Amino acid sequence: MNAPVIATVKKPSIWTKLAYGFGSVAYGVKDNGLKYFLLLFYAQVVGLDARLVSFAILIALVADAISDPIVGYWSDNFRSKWGRRHPFMYAAAIPLCVSYYFIWTPPQGWSDQALFLYIVVLAIIIRTFITFYETPSTALAPELTDDYDERSNILSFRYFFAWFGGNSMAVVLFALIFPAFVTVAITNGQFNLEAYKFFGFLGAVIMFTAIMISALGTHHYIPRLRKPPPKADKSLKMIFNEIYSTVSSKSFFALFFASLLGFTASGLAAGLAFYFTTYFWDFTNEQIFGITLGVFLSAFIGGLLAPVVTRKLGKKRGAIIIGLIAFIGSPLPIFLRLIGVMPENGTPEVFWIVLVTNTIDVGLIICYQILAASMMADLVEQGEAKTGNRSEGLFFAAATFMRKFGEGFGIVIAGFVITAVGLAAGSKQGEVPEDTLWFLGAVYVPVILGIWLTMVAIIGFYRIDRTTHEATVRELAEKENAARPT
Repeated sequence: MNAPVIATVKKPSIWTKLAYGFGSVAYGVKDNGLKYFLLLFYAQVVGLDARLVSFAILIALVADAISDPIVGYWSDNFRSKWGRRHPFMYAAAIPLCVSYYFIWTPPQGWSDQALFLYIVVLAIIIRTFITFYETPSTALAPELTDDYDERSNILSFRYFFAWFGGNSMAVVLFALIFPAFVTVAITNGQFNLEAYKFFGFLGAVIMFTAIMISALGTHHYIPRLRKPPPKADKSLKMIFNEIYSTVSSKSFFALFFASLLGFTASGLAAGLAFYFTTYFWDFTNEQIFGITLGVFLSAFIGGLLAPVVTRKLGKKRGAIIIGLIAFIGSPLPIFLRLIGVMPENGTPEVFWIVLVTNTIDVGLIICYQILAASMMADLVEQGEAKTGNRSEGLFFAAATFMRKFGEGFGIVIAGFVITAVGLAAGSKQGEVPEDTLWFLGAVYVPVILGIWLTMVAIIGFYRIDRTTHEATVRELAEKENAARPT
């Protein structure tokens, strides 16, 4: 007689959650650097045309589109004494960190075309190896627990550390690195090439440390993780058919395209963030440091709020409500400036308005991202019930792709916006005409609002809730129970 059917619900220890979450510091550092500073660095410090920087990023995104599903499928089916995921995590550490350092140390005296190729090559290497690390690492979440609520809890650790780690680099940059590289000739360290070299070195060291701590900290969990499916000889066509069959559902496509739009908006906002604080609001480095410091509080807000929203509202409904509040409020200070309501630059009121709105909005955006990631984790059981294959790597390869491609494409848009409004390469703070800055805000607000509101509308087509998820988990448990010897 078969044993009673129960769904497998695992709750990892706090130490496992911390190790799993801390690994996202590597992605956060990479993401913060490439999203917030790469365009500014090459366009305003190195002096390369912003369109060339954007085009280089775009080429790297195309390479990403190829590598993400390959790595996801590979890690789902990989066999080793260290399981399916950990060999990829260990292998990515050194090449990722070395290439990250070199993208901040461009050769001197090279032509624009040579620098363009330099960025292309390094951006592809960075994005490929962050896929080798981030996709298998994040894919551990649905393996660590089947519980609807606990997944939001685990992913809160992941997103908290990603934002905390990435933001720490920005804080260190403005609080310590930029001031240390002020010279007689360069009165603002933000425009000193040497500052970014040190920034790249420090970021590489922190990324390597985070990867190793997370990989080693979850290594003991390998015997309890899912095993790869039986070996089978498959043609390339069969593999791609299997990939499509696994992920093809209305809920997946709704979440995929909604998240792609959301990360595009995030990339656009990040790519222009320091253009707004430096040129539009004319903040000092100390004020920019204060706003950046506020993101630490945002990480706590998002990390603590997401599990509560999951329990009280459910993931989909919570994502829609939180998203609408956050995404409508985010460009509000810029809109108020455009219609002449905001106080003049240089007044304390401007700083505090931007600080408070940015801190709250980023916290809500982090909460939204956690909910969306947890919704992706719930698709794993749906795919397994449909195909019989457990494919966490594939789903989180899609999540990694959405995040990298969306944010990268947003930065591409930012580069073209900078050129379109006439903000010249190498412009110093206080030298940009008021009409150019007004035009920058007038383009930014409707574009980012349009992207975000479309995203919220699309996510309404996602169909998995607590009831359907728990029913699927029970169904899978029944099949597993029936397959056991009596």
